[in-house]
Amino acid sequence: MNELESLHFQSVSFSGMASGPRLIVLGAVHGNETCGTRAIRRVIGEIESGQLAIVAGSVTFVPITNPLAYLRQQRMGDRNLNRNLVPTDDPVEFEDRIANWLCPNLAQHEVLLDLHSFHTAGQPFVMLGPQDNRGTLEPFSRSAEETALALRLGVRRFVDGWLDTYATGVARRLAAGVSAREADVSYGVGTTEYMRAQGGIALTLECGQHDDPAAPDVAYRAILNTLAHLQLSPASQPETVTETEALRLYEVIDRAHADDQFAHAWSSFDPVKQGELIGTRHNGAPVVADSAGYIVFPNPKAQVGQEWFYLAKPSSRV
Repeated sequence: MNELESLHFQSVSFSGMASGPRLIVLGAVHGNETCGTRAIRRVIGEIESGQLAIVAGSVTFVPITNPLAYLRQQRMGDRNLNRNLVPTDDPVEFEDRIANWLCPNLAQHEVLLDLHSFHTAGQPFVMLGPQDNRGTLEPFSRSAEETALALRLGVRRFVDGWLDTYATGVARRLAAGVSAREADVSYGVGTTEYMRAQGGIALTLECGQHDDPAAPDVAYRAILNTLAHLQLSPASQPETVTETEALRLYEVIDRAHADDQFAHAWSSFDPVKQGELIGTRHNGAPVVADSAGYIVFPNPKAQVGQEWFYLAKPSSRV
């Protein structure tokens, strides 16, 4: 039996006696981000043992969304599952096969909680979707519901602006003559964007650094709070987080060469000053901050042609 033949997709669902929302919770969309997997399995165990009740609606848990990447203990199998997420009649990469299984599952639900972690040290945060709009990039009309859930996950930092910032990066790649799939706005569509396109609400929770021992607890608390907020469980409504910090992504910088290097070991949300050196290109050219703000998702292991880091500014969104 080869590696692929040993793999399978798994989801575990529970339904209450009363009507209610349909929630889906994902873990290990990226195979080296396992805090969600551990938290999901903990919650499944509590439901099965009777410690936790599902009294209304339904919840579907996917402990390992990308089994190939999880088996290999790496971010991706053949490609990034959280990009260009769409069903296809002609699957080529393993993530295409996941999409053909996952996308119909997402479409059958109304709310998505996608549990992730990140490369470098930093506090947990929630990725919000767009504000209500009728634009062509990501039209949306349920931002109030989405934000209400985000405020009850148990973390205080909120980030938005993902897809339009990604689109800005795509425009730059196209202007530079890049023909790779990263030069297509649709390549920025992942689980949450797909879910919103189906009429649902969706949040990505970044639970901390990959190896942070606290990250699974962040994920576990968020699942319980989501179940309570949606009234799927009989628990009291979780408190709304106060003293929030909101940031908006506004720029993405790609890694152009394998020898591009950061000036030092950055962590997500480290502040940067205007003109501060962030990194150096392989030819010695400096990469500096265009204004005061924060660095987000710095990835020293980014592949050439993909996102190296993002820049963010304070926002009044939340």
